[in-house]
Amino acid sequence: MREITLSKAVNEAIAEEMRRDPSIFLMGEDVAEAGTPFKVLSGLVEEFGTERIIDTPISEPGFMGLAVGAAMTGSRPIVDLMFGDFLFLVMDQLCNQAAKTHYMSGGKLSVPLVLRTNMGATRRSAAQHSQSLHALVAHIPGLKVAMPSSAYEAKGLMKTAIRDNSPVVIFEDKLMYNDKAPVPEEEYLIPFGEAAVLREGSDITLVGTSSMVQVALAAAETLAAEGISAEVIDPRTIVPLDEETILTSVRKTSRAMVIDEGHQSYGVSAEIASRITEKAFYYLDAPVVRMGAMDVPVPFSPALEDITVPTAEGVAAMARHLVRGEARDVA
Repeated sequence: MREITLSKAVNEAIAEEMRRDPSIFLMGEDVAEAGTPFKVLSGLVEEFGTERIIDTPISEPGFMGLAVGAAMTGSRPIVDLMFGDFLFLVMDQLCNQAAKTHYMSGGKLSVPLVLRTNMGATRRSAAQHSQSLHALVAHIPGLKVAMPSSAYEAKGLMKTAIRDNSPVVIFEDKLMYNDKAPVPEEEYLIPFGEAAVLREGSDITLVGTSSMVQVALAAAETLAAEGISAEVIDPRTIVPLDEETILTSVRKTSRAMVIDEGHQSYGVSAEIASRITEKAFYYLDAPVVRMGAMDVPVPFSPALEDITVPTAEGVAAMARHLVRGEARDVA
């Protein structure tokens, strides 16, 4: 099987879907000739033209509102939000309009819209361009939230999102755009709400989201050398969340850690840890531990930024403590 970058996988998914369905168009800042600052969409305007690959003014609330209206009236727009930090600018259109229209219309209207954006620190982009804000939209009923962890997931989840009749938000880790993974040349889709068990284990379950899946896999390699068997799970989507795959794993291993790059307080790691505690409590031999980003604005200083998010070394150290029964007062 060929290996392609995550960036190429997203590009392929969008191109294939636009060839299949003429009602799909894409809009956002610098998406046409520039192909976005990360060059993810390079080449699409040459094939589909400026009527379907549309450069917008720097007005996120405006073009997000246009996309919601277009989705309600027969189109299937893809909105490219240059940085995930700009979510705050589109929250009314996304959370009050797109997310609620189906319910408020008694099911008569749908908003088949995809908002693709990014997340992730350690790129030296400072506090306003380094946030991981997926927990904000996961909190809103009516929205689906996908978090690909590799090129394979990125393509399969994007194609599923575009065909979904609900509004979907996809977060891509900006540090992973050049990472390669095996991706089939033939068409495939990844269903929402189906987690992947990427590594089987018997001593502890590591649940990671987005780039933290790769952190968990690296930690599992370190632990294996020490005789500790870690199972690694990628939820793929946090809304809907595949609870059963996670719970089945925890019932087997009796220990769990949840690793997420969003801020730790009130975040995705807390939600998943809570569900494990509520539904698999009597199988647990240790507290469920969550590891997220520090509750501080992301620093510009490389030395400070690097310590704000979970690392493979930190995950391995905490897992080691849990398996050996040494965890105390976990922060």
